[in-house]
Amino acid sequence: MDAYDKGSDARQGQVGPAGPAGPDLPDGEADTAETTAPEADGAPEAAGAREAADVPEVAGAAEMAGGREAADVSEAAGAPEAVGAVRPAPPGTAQPPAPRTGVAALSPRYQVGAVVALAVVAVAVCAHIGAVFLHLAPSNTLTKQHGDVVDEWVFPEFEQNWKLFAPNPLQQNVSVQVRAEVSTAGGEIRTTGWYDLSAEDGRAIDGNPLPSHTQQNELRRAWDFFVASHDSDDRPVGLRGTLSESYLRRIALLRLDRDGAAGPGGVVERVQYRSRTTNVEPPPWSGEKVSDRPTVRELPWWSVSAETRGTKSGQAGQAAREGSAA
Repeated sequence: MDAYDKGSDARQGQVGPAGPAGPDLPDGEADTAETTAPEADGAPEAAGAREAADVPEVAGAAEMAGGREAADVSEAAGAPEAVGAVRPAPPGTAQPPAPRTGVAALSPRYQVGAVVALAVVAVAVCAHIGAVFLHLAPSNTLTKQHGDVVDEWVFPEFEQNWKLFAPNPLQQNVSVQVRAEVSTAGGEIRTTGWYDLSAEDGRAIDGNPLPSHTQQNELRRAWDFFVASHDSDDRPVGLRGTLSESYLRRIALLRLDRDGAAGPGGVVERVQYRSRTTNVEPPPWSGEKVSDRPTVRELPWWSVSAETRGTKSGQAGQAAREGSAA
């Protein structure tokens, strides 16, 4: 039979990848060929996509490299640097010296002056500490030979004692009082009452957050100075005893003049001191018994005619007496 006979039952060839007249395949194999053919066609397409993705990555890397090269070129060309950027110094360039401070910044002449001043201060501090140490130390060879020099330096500003702390704190209240004999403008002599100088200082200190050194210590230290430099009969012991009397007379004149004790035209001729000492009552738990009776110490009258020359009342009284005599 003719293979190309139209009337025959033979199947005609299908147009496929093999050509318009590809070989005849069985029915199952033909279906399989039709299914796998597109997949085979898609493989070149996937490979082409991957190649296209790789191309931008390579291009980006090239752009980055080109950017770095451009930055290097701009720096070499003197492009402006970013604000705050620290540019390293070229190799081999010497760094500027750091600025000098303190004494090193002074000129040599002033440096020598600073060293000399520091040495003088150090010597003065060492001498002061040594004098105070010898004053507090027990009696020894140095204090026996140079005790007068040490006392002149220490007294009265730098005196050290144990009257505030143990072993012998002060346990008494001492009230210092003074009175005066006044020559009036009419030529009469009158005696004033007792002025409690310690009470005046106490009233000035009470309620005052910053009391003066005079209000706190002038009278107290003067009286302690007098007691320590006089015997039991109120006779001065050495030059310090006479000096303490002059100091107390001067304090009395200043206080009496401030209180107006002499009156108009009056002159203070003599002064007299007395002290009233009372023991501080011990606490109940101590069991100590002390006397509660005050002890009074009354000093003799002291003439102050020479000291009145520096006071206002003394000058006024002297002028009034000269006028009455004329």
